[in-house]
Amino acid sequence: MSSRFGTLLNVSTFGESHCKGVGSILDGCPPGMPLDESDIQPQLDRRRPGQSRLTTDRQEADQVTIFSGVENGLTLGTPIGLIVYNKDQRPGDYREMSKIPRPSHADYTYQMKYGIRASSGGGRASARETIGRVAAGAVAEKILRLGCGIEIVAWVSAVNTIAAAEADVHTITRDMVDTNPVRCPDPDAARRMEALVAQVKEEKDSVGGIVTCVCRNVPAGWGEPVFDKLEARLAQAMLSIPATKGFEIGSGFAGTRLRGSAHNDPFRAAEGRLGTVTNNSGGIQGGIANGEPIVFRVAFKPPATIGLPQKTVDFDGNPVVLEAKGRHDPCVVPRAVPIVETMAALVLADGALRQKAIMGFDHLRRSRLGGD
Repeated sequence: MSSRFGTLLNVSTFGESHCKGVGSILDGCPPGMPLDESDIQPQLDRRRPGQSRLTTDRQEADQVTIFSGVENGLTLGTPIGLIVYNKDQRPGDYREMSKIPRPSHADYTYQMKYGIRASSGGGRASARETIGRVAAGAVAEKILRLGCGIEIVAWVSAVNTIAAAEADVHTITRDMVDTNPVRCPDPDAARRMEALVAQVKEEKDSVGGIVTCVCRNVPAGWGEPVFDKLEARLAQAMLSIPATKGFEIGSGFAGTRLRGSAHNDPFRAAEGRLGTVTNNSGGIQGGIANGEPIVFRVAFKPPATIGLPQKTVDFDGNPVVLEAKGRHDPCVVPRAVPIVETMAALVLADGALRQKAIMGFDHLRRSRLGGD
């Protein structure tokens, strides 16, 4: 199973939805960086279930423990082990569904691939797998913040047909995003989104939405053409998140409706470097960061597990009516915000280390001679 992501900074996640615990191993973190659980817990708190009436009713504190790679509050340069123990598992909720592949879920495909599957909670296909990503990504965020001053902010920009007003990518903050449980910085749209999500939860149904993300202060030059272009790595990271169905950067699909004369980003002088007048490129050109804010959007489908009766078949092909038990989110995007942020951080922190590794012979020679 492909449970590892990254090159120089890489994370391997482990655990299933209803096993004893979930977590990750983060390898490649530079030594000597201050780190403890308080650096990681805030993002896990934003991701955890049961945080508002809009989320699943499963109650988990999701308290992280660092069990390796840190001593006396400093990273050692060795693999950092991170674990969160499951407390509120209810595998019995899934007993009746063990012989029925849930529509649009991963039950059938996991069974076909491995000949066996976790019979409760979706196993590795569950959103609880993302705990390990968020924990490791929070460490990556600190690397970027301390080493480069990079800021990453994501927010809910649409739920179903309700779209928020366009946010200012230069000034939006996480505090602005977290002013409401749906994590939308547009107050009017947020109220309507919250009402809709509460309604579909009551109706045992679900809705999808869009998360937009900006990465600020990313230096020009990061990214590895041709197959590891920065936007390609971001796309892989985002589309590996459960329930994602689309990724676009900069002008995205809307850019196809423009002419080149309107879509091009003219250059300008900007504080000792070149900047661009517009940012239809989304901060990346030729697979390499150009120094402008990196802006992308991720589409999330309606959660597959719903409580409404659904006509389907069991694994033997016999017609059945499925009324899914268990606890599930009516809309995943409010809890997906920190997942998007931390996956972006893993991509960028890995990109930072890869860029440092290719600074060239002259940089290596000067370093050896005691220069920079």
